[in-house]
Order: sequence, then structure tokens, then C-alpha cells
Amino acid sequence: MRLSARDIKDLNLMKHYRIIRKWACKNNELKDADLELLIYLDCIGFFNKKDFIAGVYSYSWDNRRWNRLLKQGWIVIWRKRNRTTQLHHLYEVSFKCKQLIQRVYRIMLGEDDLPTSSRRNKLINGKSYTDKVMTKAIYNVNKDKER
Repeated sequence: MRLSARDIKDLNLMKHYRIIRKWACKNNELKDADLELLIYLDCIGFFNKKDFIAGVYSYSWDNRRWNRLLKQGWIVIWRKRNRTTQLHHLYEVSFKCKQLIQRVYRIMLGEDDLPTSSRRNKLINGKSYTDKVMTKAIYNVNKDKER
């Protein structure tokens, strides 16, 4: 069965995407473009550096993104290069990245709520005006049971 645009609209998937993305990025020290790129790479499965470069074209330029995502453990080497048969390393998103993406999906579908404790959500502390506004938005997302 194929999904239509109407089916996706009826699921309300994108209704609170911005707030959920901001929560995920702030609590995991990622940029918005990094999270969206990791979702793209997760959909690909295994990838090489050329696939990464192809995925980066639609995002803001960040020369250090590849090394930062590797160093922080969002991307891991799945198969090392073998100089005789394999020309390149094969990579995949890490377990922690897959867990984060699954959590984002569950929250978008309404299966989970955004955390409201200050221990699990840095936005709840309300250190800035933006954090206070996002806190209010998080409570509104959690109240919305039709997402």
C-alpha cells in the first residue's frame, strides 16, 4: 500500500516537527542540519564518504561536520578499508544516533512525550527567553494527543 500526501497530513507528522527537532538538537549538542543529515544517512543504511558529501549539498556549509560527527560518535565505521578488495571505508549511523532518531519518530507519532524534567531536557531550565518559549511549546506538544 502506498502512502499519499493526504495520509501523511492525516497523521499530523510535521505538526510539531520544529519543536521536536529543536529539543533533539539542544539536548544532544547537534545543529539542525546535522540532525537532518543523520536522518538522511540513517535512511541510506551503509554509506561512504561520497554518499555523505552528496547528502551535504542541501545543507549549510560546515567544513568540520564529518570529523565532528565521527568524533562525537554519531557516525561509526562499519567496515574498514581493505587495500586489495575494498577501496573505501563503509560507515553507518551509530547505535546512539539510531536511538535518537527512533525517539524523534515516536514523539512525532505521539507514542512518547517530550521530557519535561530539567535533568532530561536542557530547555526546561529556561536560561534564556528562547528556552522559556520552547518550554511552553514543549508542554503544548505533550498536551496535543492528536499528533
